[in-house]
Amino acid sequence: MKISRLVPAAFAAAVSVVALMSPTASAAPAPAATGNQPIIGGGYASNAPWAARLFSNGRETCSATIIAPTWILTAKHCVSGGGLSFRIGSLDQHSGGTTANGVQTYTNSADLALVRLDRSVSGTYARLGQPGSVTVGQSVQVYGWGATSQCGSEINCQSRLLKVANVTVTGGCTDAYGGSAICARRGNGITAGGDSGGPMNANGIQVGVASTSDRQTTTAYTNVTAYRSWIRSVAGV
Repeated sequence: MKISRLVPAAFAAAVSVVALMSPTASAAPAPAATGNQPIIGGGYASNAPWAARLFSNGRETCSATIIAPTWILTAKHCVSGGGLSFRIGSLDQHSGGTTANGVQTYTNSADLALVRLDRSVSGTYARLGQPGSVTVGQSVQVYGWGATSQCGSEINCQSRLLKVANVTVTGGCTDAYGGSAICARRGNGITAGGDSGGPMNANGIQVGVASTSDRQTTTAYTNVTAYRSWIRSVAGV
C-alpha cells in the first residue's frame, strides 16, 4: 500500500508502509484519487484547547498538541525543517490563542518529536494514554488543520479552522519510521496533508500522533501509549 507522510505535498516524501492488520496480511492498494473529492470530511472542532498549529520558518506545515506548560508533542517528520513556532489553544490557525517558539527538539526512533518552548504556556494540556487506552473496533477522533480536498497545492487548501473526524481502529501497524502505530479506517473523514503530528483521541485521551495516510481510506498514528516512558523521560509527563 502506498502511503505518504501527512505533511503538505511540497514537503512530503512518499514512503511504503505495510499495515499490519494481522500478522500475515497487508492492505490492498487504495484507489486513485479523482477530481476534488473531499478526503477529510468530518466537521469543525468546537473545543480543543490543547491543539497546536505548527509552523516551520513561518509556514504552516503540521498539527500538534501541548502536553505540559513548555512541551509540544508532534511527529518527527514535522520538525526537520527547523524554525519551529506554534499557535496554541485556538481553533483558528491565524488568530487567537498563544504563540510560542520551539527552542529545543527531541526525537524518537518512531515518528515522534517533543519540542521545548521558549516560554511557559498556561491552559489545558492533552492527557496521554496508557497501554490499553484504545481497542480494535473503537471509534476514535482525529484532529488537524490539514487539506480538505485533493488539490494541486495542498498548502493552499488546508483548513483555516481545526477539523475533527471519526475513524475506526483496525489494529496495530507501523509508522513512517517503522515504529509502533495504530491503524484506522475512514469513518466520516480521513487525514491528509497538514494533519501530521495531530492527535488521535480515545475517550478524550490522546493515544496517537498522525504519521501516514493513503488520504482516502487508511491512516496510521504512532502509538503514544507505547512510548510513554520516553515521553516521560524527556518532558516529565
